[in-house]
Amino acid sequence: MPCYVSPVRPDRARADGESFQHVAVPYDSDASLLGLVAPRVRAALGEGRHVLVITSRLPQLAEALGPDADRVETRPPASWYAHPFRMLAACHDYTRGRRTLVVGEPVWQGRSAREIGELIRCESVLNAALRPATATLLCLYDVRATPRDVADSCPVNHPVLLGPDGEVPSARYVEPYELVLPHDRAPLPPPPADAVTIGFAGPGLRRARQAVAAYARVLGMDADRVTSLVISVSEIAANSIEHGAGHGVITLWRAGGELVCEITEPGGALDDPLPGCIPPEPASLRGYGLWISRQLCDLVELRSGGGALRVRLRLSLGP
Repeated sequence: MPCYVSPVRPDRARADGESFQHVAVPYDSDASLLGLVAPRVRAALGEGRHVLVITSRLPQLAEALGPDADRVETRPPASWYAHPFRMLAACHDYTRGRRTLVVGEPVWQGRSAREIGELIRCESVLNAALRPATATLLCLYDVRATPRDVADSCPVNHPVLLGPDGEVPSARYVEPYELVLPHDRAPLPPPPADAVTIGFAGPGLRRARQAVAAYARVLGMDADRVTSLVISVSEIAANSIEHGAGHGVITLWRAGGELVCEITEPGGALDDPLPGCIPPEPASLRGYGLWISRQLCDLVELRSGGGALRVRLRLSLGP
């Protein structure tokens, strides 16, 4: 019986004694923000750390830093936080193998409830994914504009809170392996009656991929997204063939402007509380399927029960 197990050990200790720090920084004015963050940036630069800043408050911070602003890397928050799991991967890549400070402020306005939930989830997952890193993440929250559910998640996702009196441990912090968001365990709605089903097994996986691509093209899906869909389906189905029952069913249907693709594997199970959320170790031969799918798809949902494992992928039809 196959299961998705994390290919890394995020709880391993660092040999150099440094630890990853994930700090929430609530603020209620530009003066408050600059007073809390600017000294941390200067200190990090003084320690020889690489500093990355991702916030719309960059002009104010650059003015406060003066000449030191030229030593800071920046990214636009709208693109950095556009896809939660790509953000997680980008943070992992930036902090890998070097001492870093990342100052980030997600864009929450204009997002759907689903998008906000996934970004909240990834904020939590950062505690596991970056635990081996020599990095500090300062996450900014403008309390004047942050949605209530996001503000409520702030002390849950961050072990440390930074305020005018310095750092304090968060009494409400929850380890990412224990975090349960609304609807995480709710049953997935059944496919509609007109959904298309495609069986797959080892010898027929190529034909299944071709059928998935053909269905997506009929719906008018953007060519790049067709490729992303086929790669994701292939990775997950191949895992079922190699490590599971050896066969399964792919179900496809349209839901509004999205294509929904569900891969069902008989007898499957979930033994990893964060499936596909932690970057695989470079030398690992397993653990890439769901990790890749989370990068390529708009949403990945998993449910185990009733004698089967279901992995449901959602991709927008447009670019």
